[in-house]
Amino acid sequence: MKIEFRTIKSWAIMFIGSMLFSLGWTVFLIPADINGGGISGVGALVYNLTGIPAGVIYLAVNAVLVVIAIIKLGANFGAKTIVNMLLISAMLTFFQNMFSEPLIDDKFLSAVLGGIAGGLGLGLVFSQGGTTGGTDIIASLVMKYRRISPGRVIMYCDVIIISMSWFVFHSAEILVYGYVSMWVVSYTLDAFLNGANQSAQIFIFSEKWEAIRDAIMHDNHRGVTLMDATGGYTNKPVKLVMTVVRKRETSAVFSRIMAIDPKAFITMGSVMGVYGEGFDEMKA
Repeated sequence: MKIEFRTIKSWAIMFIGSMLFSLGWTVFLIPADINGGGISGVGALVYNLTGIPAGVIYLAVNAVLVVIAIIKLGANFGAKTIVNMLLISAMLTFFQNMFSEPLIDDKFLSAVLGGIAGGLGLGLVFSQGGTTGGTDIIASLVMKYRRISPGRVIMYCDVIIISMSWFVFHSAEILVYGYVSMWVVSYTLDAFLNGANQSAQIFIFSEKWEAIRDAIMHDNHRGVTLMDATGGYTNKPVKLVMTVVRKRETSAVFSRIMAIDPKAFITMGSVMGVYGEGFDEMKA
């Protein structure tokens, strides 16, 4: 069976994301005794209240969430989630044996660096349509029906989980650093996803619209749409050229337009969620 390069690349990116997420916990958060959110936090709380091992709670809750995800988001989503959960479980065990002592003594810095690594890891996994389980699944389910950023959903879940730790540990320090890590994860995740997916919609008014159209299509390798318009001042018919490109490609597009017609009138707006050939694939 032939495996496409795109599939291999997707799994490789998720592997790196899972590794970053695991390193964030084992290198910075766990050695510094920082209690973060997520289903692992739920497991720790239940263990301290009932004595049931945290791993059992973690597995049980994630099993229920995975079943729901498979029903609502498709079997491919479930497969990716299960593999990522197994990878993270193995990596957490392996890396925790390697980094048993705190790498740095500053708890605040540990919370920030752990949050950054965790957020980047989640961002890589999310960008490929997978999750690491737990509150990530909840975020993906909410995103399917509501236009709410995944980082915000995870943040809401973690606020509740971390707040509950007060009733178990009675430690303001654990609460504060847990919230710091939670905020950094949320901010980093949203910044990564928004930066990776942000595109620009460009409207171009020019008498040399044919040359501009050809340049965008052949030199920048982007599609264009031509629209008939009428000048409000001249009352003459004009052609409006519209194209959508990645934000990082806008400088090259502007350079070519200016080389053809320095007097061209251009408007640009930021857009999110561009799906189709050359952009993102619509995920079920």
